[in-house]
Amino acid sequence: MPQVRPRRSVLYMPGANERALEKAKTLPADALILDLEDAVAPDAKEAARERVCAALGDYGDREVAIRVNGLDTEWHDADLRAAAAAGPAAVVVPKVGSVADVHNIERALELGGAPERTKVWAMLETPGALLRAADIAAASQRLTVLVLGTNDLAKELHAAFVPGRGPLLASLSLAVLGARAAGKVVLDGVYNDVKDASGFEAECRQGREFGFDGKTLIHPSQIEPCNRIFAPSAAEVDHARRVIAAFDEARAAGRGVVTVDGRMVENLHVEEAQRVLALAEAVS
Repeated sequence: MPQVRPRRSVLYMPGANERALEKAKTLPADALILDLEDAVAPDAKEAARERVCAALGDYGDREVAIRVNGLDTEWHDADLRAAAAAGPAAVVVPKVGSVADVHNIERALELGGAPERTKVWAMLETPGALLRAADIAAASQRLTVLVLGTNDLAKELHAAFVPGRGPLLASLSLAVLGARAAGKVVLDGVYNDVKDASGFEAECRQGREFGFDGKTLIHPSQIEPCNRIFAPSAAEVDHARRVIAAFDEARAAGRGVVTVDGRMVENLHVEEAQRVLALAEAVS
């Protein structure tokens, strides 16, 4: 089983806020997105770009990405050039809508001298992007992560924000289907009410049940419950170990049928058990 890079909690940090960037060094998020887009006012874009690129080496082993401004903005090209030169773990690009968008981003990073380690995380935030999720995910080897932008998506759909996210369920499924079809990671969108802890935990559980690898966050208080919910529980780890042990024992004894807790175990269950144990080890 290949080594797993956990991305349970992926926290946006405002690129214009020096204190926030400093605080991020102590936060237990799996990954950080240093934001040049929504969190930065137009007159602060250039200063934030310089500050974020200069701060990249200060976060230890934590995965750090830069979110640039969108393809249709006046800051996009300069953001990509600066990010390419700085070489973060990833560049997060808002409102990616097509395979052509991915190729243009990839070309710009290559022209800017981005190292191979700098990947592309594509944000899917429109109905068209979700309907093309599989094609976008498969468009480039440099693209490794899809990020669902639920706020913009809901606006585009004219959908209401309601508990359970009924209006967005089809979009959640399309994002996961597109990512898995291409073998890529997929992250759920943000939860806007930082004071609603129970609602946030419920949405984390829903995201995990749908198959998301983790969730994007807007406040440090969301990190702990997100890490906990997107990590395998002790019961899941125990079950995974028993599945693998029972399968290995049966195979060594030449038995063709294996059961654990009264349920038949096949190769697919062993592969899932291995994935659970790999993730548990990565976050321990």
